[in-house]
Amino acid sequence: MHYQDIIYQVDDPVAVIKFNRPDAMNAFTRRMLAEIRHALAAAEQDERVVGIVLTGEGRGFCPGMDMNALDAMSDGDGDGGDSENLTELKAQPGDADLGQNFQVTYSYLMSIRKPVIAAINGACAGLGLAIATMTDLRIVERSAKFSTAFSQRGLIAEHGISWTLPRLIGSGNALDLLWSARKFTGEEAKSIGLA
Repeated sequence: MHYQDIIYQVDDPVAVIKFNRPDAMNAFTRRMLAEIRHALAAAEQDERVVGIVLTGEGRGFCPGMDMNALDAMSDGDGDGGDSENLTELKAQPGDADLGQNFQVTYSYLMSIRKPVIAAINGACAGLGLAIATMTDLRIVERSAKFSTAFSQRGLIAEHGISWTLPRLIGSGNALDLLWSARKFTGEEAKSIGLA
């Protein structure tokens, strides 16, 4: 499978999925999210793979959804600006072939039977942080910058982070980060138990 927005490689026994939009700090698009899901399914099915690493190309992990994609969706462009056909990602191995767990957006990460590690090398916010909280382990660069970001946009804590974050760092720390949407570093992430 040829991917456009990620790099997928298996260096026996580890599968590395690298978000590959460094000019946009690896902000997600619908295509990128579909490619990540497809690559995770391929890694889970690959007998050579015993663990999976998610990371970002360049100096960012993922700051969340690409604002251009969000603007396109709010303007009525249902594909969020991803005009290219995504059906090839459903055919190999495809949502129907992945089983019931892969039918659920994002939380399918927690159903993967192999360890999934987020190697957070830079900016990690919004949906990027929500996805990182669904991995089994987070290894972070000390100077990486984090933010929940949702409250700054007038949004609720989306994508399951209101469930995952308190379980990782306790309700007091989670409420602080979710309500304030303040920025914090990898050092603080370690001190509160996120990393």
